[in-house]
Amino acid sequence: MQPQHPVSPTAPLTAELTKPYDALLLASFGGPNKPEDVVPFLRNVVRGKNIPDARLEVVGEHYYGFGGRSPINEQNLALRHALEAELRSRGITLPVIWGNRNWHPYSVDVLRDASAFGARRVLAIVTSAYASYSGSRQYREDLAAASAALSESGFDPLAIDIVRPFFNDPGFVEANIAAVQEAVTTLEGRSPSAAGSGAGISTTAVHVIYVTHSIPDTMQDASAVTGPGYREQHEDVQFVIDAALRDRYGIEVHSSLAYCSRSGDPRTPWLEPDINDHLQQLAAGGVTRVVIAPIGFISDHMEVIYDLDTEALATANDLGIIAVRADTAGVRTEFVAGLVDLVLERAASERGEVTLPHTTGALGAFPDVAPPDSCRMRLGEITRIPVIGGTAD
Repeated sequence: MQPQHPVSPTAPLTAELTKPYDALLLASFGGPNKPEDVVPFLRNVVRGKNIPDARLEVVGEHYYGFGGRSPINEQNLALRHALEAELRSRGITLPVIWGNRNWHPYSVDVLRDASAFGARRVLAIVTSAYASYSGSRQYREDLAAASAALSESGFDPLAIDIVRPFFNDPGFVEANIAAVQEAVTTLEGRSPSAAGSGAGISTTAVHVIYVTHSIPDTMQDASAVTGPGYREQHEDVQFVIDAALRDRYGIEVHSSLAYCSRSGDPRTPWLEPDINDHLQQLAAGGVTRVVIAPIGFISDHMEVIYDLDTEALATANDLGIIAVRADTAGVRTEFVAGLVDLVLERAASERGEVTLPHTTGALGAFPDVAPPDSCRMRLGEITRIPVIGGTAD
């Protein structure tokens, strides 16, 4: 009997599926590991903005409340190990390294080590699924600076590519669908096995609030110059999850998109509504049960465990709303497998093979190479800061 999916005689061997790449970089934001790290870390985050340490100490209270340690570090280690395991399960040997923009291990340091061990071309996965300045271009600026620093230090040139934004990758979306469905089940006081296809779940009074990190309005506008903007990307995921809950589980939900973690000058307009304000609006409209789904985050960042688990859940309790926070994608099997699929897709494309990107929703795949003018910090602002993973702009 012929195999269901015969292998083309011209297809690369399993060990060659990630060529031309020598390593996979998990590029993340970074976070402190102990109280003494908090202010130096925050100085890195706000570099160039002349914010005094006294103000950073106030902001740092979020971290001090959790022992001065950000959860993002352990989350990144877990994701790194999960990626390594998924690659091994497919017979692929590819080093997975982890580097940060704002704290140890810094991207420049891990890339220096990779170069010293012979890596010449690296593919990066950014730990932000959506395209905006802070989730896309800022990483491209950071990696360009790291690459330049290596060259200036006498290391061989290191080429760096970046996996396209993956907010609508089936693996990421499926992980969030499962997490929201489980949260609805928890809200109803039933086990996932008892819920089955959703029979018996009275969801008419359940409202799902999809939450992401707020950004300034001008950054939102800049994100929409070359394609669907940051807000529209989230709305696309919201639509797909709502449809899946209805079609697969028979769950009819009301839903909305809200934001968290705005900062900076209060006179600067940011995307709204804030999650806490939105909870007040829903309570005034008679909503008594909500699921809070942090689809804007791939794992339990500080914004999730403080802004949502601490502040938003307290707001809901004060308003008499029963609230359950859905899991993030984390290291769910479908999410990790989807990331590896994206790595193989990009590698095949770089080898000159024809690829068919897999996406959900209505927006389609974003380009592998970011176009000029994409995801600037502010609409119309041209900084001339070098970037990698994009055409010259």
